[in-house]
Amino acid sequence: MIHPTPPHADTRPKAIVVGAGIGGLAAAMRLGAKGYAVTVLDRLDLPGGRGSSVTQHGHRFDLGPTIVTVPQTLRELWAVCGRDFDADIDLRPLDPFYEIRWPDGSNLHVNGDSEFMRAGVARLSPDDLKGYAQFVKDAEARYSFGFEQLGRRPMHKLWDLVKVLPKFAMLRADRSVYAHAARLVRDDRLRMALSFHPLFIGGDPCHVTSIYALVAHLEKQFGVHYAMGGVQAIAQAMARIVREQGGTLQMGAEVDAISTEGGRATGVRLTDGTHYPADIVISNADAGHTYTRLLRHHKRRRWTDAKVKRQRWSSGLYVWYFGTRGTREKWADVGHHTIASGPRYTGLLRDIFINGKLSDDMSLYIHRPTVTDPTAAPAGDDTFYVLSVVPHLGHKNPVDWAAQSDAYRAKMAKIVDGMMPGFADHITTEMVLTPADFRTRYLSPNGAGFSLEPRILQSAWFRPHNVSEELPGLYLVGAGTHPGAGLPGVISTAEVLGKLIPDATPVATPAPFAQAAE
Repeated sequence: MIHPTPPHADTRPKAIVVGAGIGGLAAAMRLGAKGYAVTVLDRLDLPGGRGSSVTQHGHRFDLGPTIVTVPQTLRELWAVCGRDFDADIDLRPLDPFYEIRWPDGSNLHVNGDSEFMRAGVARLSPDDLKGYAQFVKDAEARYSFGFEQLGRRPMHKLWDLVKVLPKFAMLRADRSVYAHAARLVRDDRLRMALSFHPLFIGGDPCHVTSIYALVAHLEKQFGVHYAMGGVQAIAQAMARIVREQGGTLQMGAEVDAISTEGGRATGVRLTDGTHYPADIVISNADAGHTYTRLLRHHKRRRWTDAKVKRQRWSSGLYVWYFGTRGTREKWADVGHHTIASGPRYTGLLRDIFINGKLSDDMSLYIHRPTVTDPTAAPAGDDTFYVLSVVPHLGHKNPVDWAAQSDAYRAKMAKIVDGMMPGFADHITTEMVLTPADFRTRYLSPNGAGFSLEPRILQSAWFRPHNVSEELPGLYLVGAGTHPGAGLPGVISTAEVLGKLIPDATPVATPAPFAQAAE
């Protein structure tokens, strides 16, 4: 239901959204459509959070997510607000989705065509065709359950978990994605190709539940897309809708604490002392930061400092952004998305997630948006983003990035040069984000790239709930709550929120707001 802005005094209940990340903006849109007067507060200069961008010398660097999958979640979000997503965003399907390259010179182009994919698998390992077909079938079953059923409904009550346990058991959710792939195919390259997807949400494929095999079906069914202008363009369109609904976005405003009165959330206080009263508060800040910092003055029963510290956190990210001059027509074999697999797979994963060790070898994700979107760079030039998954800062001996960054970038450069000979001679501008930067820029505990790691005992009911267990009137959206990280995931956290909070009823004066989920 669409509620236009009242022409005179605004009698709508007030909602504060802490953080203008994609999840926070999606929550603000849904609340605006429900009739709330929404104020979004964010410490950065642009909306989008990890989905924002930085422009240097004409090169637009997409700081975080670079692909759009399951676009219907965005179309449904726009429709709730009475809008047409495709009228606002130019979404381009990619073919291939991405290319995987291995050190032995072999490769696999991935797209949604079943026969094309079978041919690619047969070229690598014809004996694994039967196992590959079974994996594809299993991925579809896991998508239906894990995304459409589990991921798009509230999971804050224990009974919600109990009801789905038989399905978890049937789908062997206790088995990891890698273990599931390894049972079906024997070729190490295919095992990697079928199991690496959790890395894009900070999870260890050797420990993340096999439910995440659903990503293979998700890609096949809905494709992989790029938004012209980057995810930043989506964030800016979301911010515009929030404002047109009568909401407010205040950038450069850092929330220091959630204020409470009478045992419920009553607003927020900024670091400059400004207080914003509200009937409900929605935190798009990291769940760990929400509980250990924003609620530091409130006694917590479940998410205590000690409990948060004990959680397993997602990986860190080392991201090297650079622009090159006059290279648009060079390296024609390097597409929009390329994954350069290193010489080790499971051993490297163990170093990153278990040992917390920075290895000499690495796997890289190379993003070249100018293949699809020329506006990402000046005419004839290129923009690149090269990402390596690295340990977060919470391990026993964390990486000293101030000392290690330059040497690590040099190792990355050797791998990139093998794909694009002489590329470094064309670099005109560059920047780097390390886990230390994620900790300071995004206030991410341990500099983790995606909040809590999506292991089975840190998913669904076990994850911090969308409706806070600690404080009535407080709700959570974003990567750290249910269903989790990734663009479809954080959009779905706002969808779940919309099912927990009823439409607003205009009031003449502020009044207590009933906790929807109790």
